[in-house]
Amino acid sequence: MSDEKSSEKPVIEAVKNASFKVSRLQNLYNSRGEKIPTKETFWLCRCGHSENKPFCDGRHKQVGFSDEKSDDRVAYHWKDYTGKEITVHDNRGLCSHSAECLKNLPAVFDNQRKPWVLPDAATVEKVIETIKKCPSGALGYSVTGEKYVAFGGEPAVHIARNGPLNVTGGIEYKDGDNNLPDTTDHYSLCRCGKSKNKPFCDGTHRIIHFRDDKN
Repeated sequence: MSDEKSSEKPVIEAVKNASFKVSRLQNLYNSRGEKIPTKETFWLCRCGHSENKPFCDGRHKQVGFSDEKSDDRVAYHWKDYTGKEITVHDNRGLCSHSAECLKNLPAVFDNQRKPWVLPDAATVEKVIETIKKCPSGALGYSVTGEKYVAFGGEPAVHIARNGPLNVTGGIEYKDGDNNLPDTTDHYSLCRCGKSKNKPFCDGTHRIIHFRDDKN
């Protein structure tokens, strides 16, 4: 029975130098929160060139898409910012630069300041609420000595406007290079094709002005 239930769970698999193969996903949303109809198996573009975004149309073959990581990518490293009642954990190597933390709680999160995180500048509840809005898994927290980096939610893929595929709900990710997300509960997958940390988003879509007006 457990194997049967496991086989019904959604899976995202990165095909080498090609698209994301998605199986059994029922919840795919565009940037306006509208549900997009899905099939049992479908393919999502990650080269940035499909004319049928968010779905793959085979353009990765024409543009010679490579899913190799860049040597000069930001390294994975957890840094702790300790306050009186809460410690904020930050991993710049996972950040997709969605800026949810900066927009929602600038008293605590301000990248124009050093240190950029001041855990005591707001209530513990507000800090936790804001951390849970980070789509990439770059932020976590500890209270009473217990670390939290998984926050639950429905298994879904949310398409960010002109940005990545934000995955929630612990959807299994697989690829032949064994690139597993540090936070399997939620993570952000690159779809502009230019991230230095493929398959994960590193915010490069903003620099290259990636566009997807339909989603």
